Formats: sequence, C-alpha cells, structure tokens
Amino acid sequence: MKLFRRSRQLHGWLAVLLLALTLTACGTEGKSTASEAGAKGDVTLVIGAYSVAKDAMADILPLFAEKWKAETGQTIVFQQSYEASGTQARAIAGGFEADVTLLAMEGDVNKLVDAGLVNPSWKERGQNGMVTRSIVVMGTREGNPKGIKDFADLTKPGVKVLYPNPKTSGGAQWDINAIYGAGLKQSEEKDGQKEPEAAKAFLADVHANVESLDKSGRASMAAFEYGVGDVIVTYENELLARIAKGVKYEVVIPKDTILIENPAAVVDKYADKHGTRKAAEAFVDFLVSPQAQEIFAEHGFRPVDQQVYKANQSRFPVPSGLFDIDYLGGWDKVRSTLYSKRGVWYQVLAGI
Repeated sequence: MKLFRRSRQLHGWLAVLLLALTLTACGTEGKSTASEAGAKGDVTLVIGAYSVAKDAMADILPLFAEKWKAETGQTIVFQQSYEASGTQARAIAGGFEADVTLLAMEGDVNKLVDAGLVNPSWKERGQNGMVTRSIVVMGTREGNPKGIKDFADLTKPGVKVLYPNPKTSGGAQWDINAIYGAGLKQSEEKDGQKEPEAAKAFLADVHANVESLDKSGRASMAAFEYGVGDVIVTYENELLARIAKGVKYEVVIPKDTILIENPAAVVDKYADKHGTRKAAEAFVDFLVSPQAQEIFAEHGFRPVDQQVYKANQSRFPVPSGLFDIDYLGGWDKVRSTLYSKRGVWYQVLAGI
C-alpha cells in the first residue's frame, strides 16, 4: 500500500514537472535562445523588441555580428524576444533582462526610464533616439472591393475593420492616434479649430465597425491574412513587406495621418549587469548606419538616415495632411487624453 502511494506521489510530481515544462515552453513563444554551440560565443546580447521589427532584425543581426567579429575578434550571439510593444516594455520592466530594446513608440521606452532601467539620456543615440519611421495607412484586399479611400470610409455600414488593442500594442496606439488626429484635422478644416469632441465621435464611428482587437500589429496582420475583415489599419511597412512577398494587398494612404517614429535604446541596468554595454551601444548605433537603414527600407520602413531616405523617396509618398505626435500635444498629453483610465479610448470602448 505504501509502495502504491509512493508510486502515485511520484507520478503526481512527474505530472507537475511535465506541466511546468509545458508552460515554460508556451511562455517562451516568440523567443529564440542561443544554441549550445552559440553559447560558447564571447558576447551574448539579449534583444527585446516589438513584433513588427522581427523580419528586418533577421537580416540586420547577422550583419552586425559580422561587423563586430571583424572589429573585435569576438563572436556575438543573440537571444531574441518579439512581443507587442506594450507587452515587451512591461516584460522588461518586470525582469526580462534585455540588453537592447526596440519598441513601437517613445512612451514605452519612457516606461523603462521610469523603472530605472534606461538612462534618461537615451535619445542621444540614433536620430533623437529613433531608428525607423513609418506612417499609419489602410490595407485592403486586392482591387479594394469596398472602395476605401480615406479614414472616413471606415465608418460606412458593412465595412469590417481591423486594428490591434492599444492596451497591449504600441502599433495600435499609433493607429488610434492617426484616426483621432484625422478627426481633429477634419474639425479644424470645418470650424477653424480643433474640436476634441468631434474627433472622439469620429473615432467612435470607426471603432463601431472593428471586427477584432488583436494583441499586436503582427497578430492583427495575421488575422487579416486569414481572411478576417475588409480593411486593416496598420503600419505602412507591414503592408509593403507583405506585398514584397507576393501578397495581393492594396495600400491606401489617408490624406490626414500620423508620422510613426520607432525608438531603440540600451537597457542600461541590464547591459551593465551582463557586461555587454559596449556591444549594446554599438548595436544601437549600427541600427542607424546606412547599411542597417537600407535593410529597414527593404522591409518597408521609412529610413531616418536622410541619404538612404532620399535614395528610396519614390517608394514613400508624403500625404498632404501628415502630422506628428506634437499635433496631438506630445506623448504626455496623448497618454492622459486618450489612454488614461477615463480617457477618450476608455469612453469609446464604454460607449459614453
């Protein structure tokens, strides 16, 4: 009887262990770790990035490794994690020890500054801290069957819209900022001044046609590719990258839309802890080099390097009503106005 009980206990512990291993495996989805051979490298650099950057990074990381090897003689190994920007920022703040982070927006890096992980001077690297740009656009099925021409068309009956959840996705916040800002622009053209209530009503009308709110921009694009929705509000680079791979989408650039700027930063506390500061700083600097900027351009991002941008300018038309985050008052005002507990986005969701 005792042997039977011990056997049951052993099986119980094995079941718990198996469950723990399963949960661990699930919890690392989207992450890649160094191989046994790679673990022997002289430097291991941990990258925590937002999901949309993943494809471009796959091309950029080997180039930096080659450059680092030539300059230092060291082999560099990368451990990578790709998540929705807000999710990634919270993971790093919560203990995921990334040496470098690439996020969808400045506000997510500032969360790491507030957590004491990133130096407040982070914007001294890159182009004011930014390594890529894009704009918010709309993507439709081939031939644009719903006749989508501007954000206003997203309010029409029967048009099913996709964009991700701004609670988890930095890309979604750019999408919401673009639509809300377009509403402000419309009110300004009509009444001579910005009317926040008109912009809120416009955002609410668009949101009434939203089919689903996914975790990240990449997840939203995956849903669109599975056939969900008629039109997706997303980064221009996401659509250009898919079209380059042969997917038959149409890119619709709204007259009034927002300029997206995506930052990268050294996570100082963890880089110092791991002894990787030199490599981390060199990597962030490499992201704005002409070589890396060309790769970003190939993946549909608007380069921050002016020479690379000029060489690719014909691919990136500038809409007449393009505005930036300052038009909305800057990120501090946007967070308090749109995304606070009683902000515009909360009111739109609540129908008030």
